[in-house]
Amino acid sequence: MSQSQPQPQSKSKSERWQWENGTAGAAAGFATVAAMHPLDVVRTRFQVNDGRVSTLPSYKNTAHAIFTIARLEGLRGLYAGFNPAVIGSTVSWGLYFFFYDRAKQRHSKNKEGKLSPGLHLASAAEAGALVCLCTNPIWLVKTRLQLQTPLHQTQPYSGLYDALRTIMREEGWSALYRGIIPGLFLQVSHGAIQFTAYEELRKGIIDFKSKDRKKDSESDDKLLNSVDYAILGASSKIAAVLLTYPFQVVRARLQQRPSSDGIPRYMDSWHVVKETARFEGVRGFYKGITPNLLKNVPAASITFIVYENVLKLLKMARRKD
Repeated sequence: MSQSQPQPQSKSKSERWQWENGTAGAAAGFATVAAMHPLDVVRTRFQVNDGRVSTLPSYKNTAHAIFTIARLEGLRGLYAGFNPAVIGSTVSWGLYFFFYDRAKQRHSKNKEGKLSPGLHLASAAEAGALVCLCTNPIWLVKTRLQLQTPLHQTQPYSGLYDALRTIMREEGWSALYRGIIPGLFLQVSHGAIQFTAYEELRKGIIDFKSKDRKKDSESDDKLLNSVDYAILGASSKIAAVLLTYPFQVVRARLQQRPSSDGIPRYMDSWHVVKETARFEGVRGFYKGITPNLLKNVPAASITFIVYENVLKLLKMARRKD
């Protein structure tokens, strides 16, 4: 009877610390947005500017966009949509790492064994789909706030709450999920590619660093440092961005605010694809990719540096508990 007591206590500790991946992901998401938000504003404005009738100013390149926004709109213009971006990124990364870790645990037959690339892919895809369903309304509001300029003809949103209330009043609940289809494709494919690349590159670096060391002399965590995490995050992000960027353009164009008569510029994803291909060609699907890479490559490095190091601290605290 007395020998059965330690097991439920150990299980209780494990359950109490299951949130550590989500906490590390949330911290990483906040740090990423705070550092890189102006480039996100520039990217969004490039994405929706199709060269036809638009209330947005025309920018020559990323640097010109940043200087023009700063000159005409000030710091508020460069940080338009910052609140929903912080909330969305923090919640998204927190949920993503949480769902991803739980999916990996479920897919793993032996918790000490390494998952195959296919199972990493499945875990990341599952996490991406769940996150997209939870956060699409936040990203829609962020997009609309970022597209507000002094040239806007319609009454601007005053903030996150006002935008949500106005959208639901003028367009209904369904409007909060505009862009959900390309968003799902984006989240599932982007996350799957990024995390599969990250995990495989991570294993490669660990194997390389551990080949001259005694087996089990050091844990995987101790073999890697912040420079390794930065390289891993940046490399995996580049691969994901290049392969999935058109989904971002389609989603951004769908999420624009309707005209004053209430008619959306684009009716659905297929309409965006047809119109973009017709008037802009392949280049239209990659508008804004330069600020996107400038934002996301270092941002991915920041994300994984913060995530891995916060996770280390939480694991250390768990061992002491």
